[in-house]
Amino acid sequence: MENKKILLVEDDPNFGTVLKDYLSLNDYNVTLAKDGLEGLIMFKNDIYDLCILDVMMPRKDGFSLAKDIRATNVDVPIIFLTAKTMKEDVLKGYEAGADDYLNKPFDSEVLLYKIKAILQRKEGDENVEEEKFEFKIGKFDFNSKLRHLSFDNGETQKLSPKESKLLKLLTIYKNDLMPRELALTKIWRDDNYFTSRSMDVYIAKLRKYLKLDENVEILNIHGEGFRLIEK
Repeated sequence: MENKKILLVEDDPNFGTVLKDYLSLNDYNVTLAKDGLEGLIMFKNDIYDLCILDVMMPRKDGFSLAKDIRATNVDVPIIFLTAKTMKEDVLKGYEAGADDYLNKPFDSEVLLYKIKAILQRKEGDENVEEEKFEFKIGKFDFNSKLRHLSFDNGETQKLSPKESKLLKLLTIYKNDLMPRELALTKIWRDDNYFTSRSMDVYIAKLRKYLKLDENVEILNIHGEGFRLIEK
């Protein structure tokens, strides 16, 4: 099987080179960019299986780069590397489309584990086609395979992969409790503080889409999960 291609964007030349060599020794095909602007050019000129982005970089920071990457490709996994541990930055990272987060300094083996887990999950998602994919939510029509959400036969909103998976799970549990842990383990494959905050970001996005129908609402059941209500 062909080696997976990783785009590594890191402005510290010493750290970037060491990390590139380490990942290459573990059978990944790694391209190193020295800042966000160079990283964006490289991303647009090739196809990558995963991106690793430093947050604090000259010319274009990691958050801005992630948003630009997401505008081109909503599916490619993104891991952020940061020296910051502020919750606000973690949330900002997930809002920019991150799949995972590592604070510097980190254990290189942990990064390897995360890369392997994310790539395996992505392959699994691509190989599994679940049976039911068309749903009715109030005045909305939702196609989870196409990731289309349309209101009253009108304009169609294209959902991101995680938005679609989360809405599908909420719809399956419509008018009932969708346990928080279920969504975290099924969609994020992990249940920790960071993935939990990430899910809250996606719930907020879904609420924004669904507010067109006043009879549809996502309720937060404190400490337990969420309920998609159709009045």
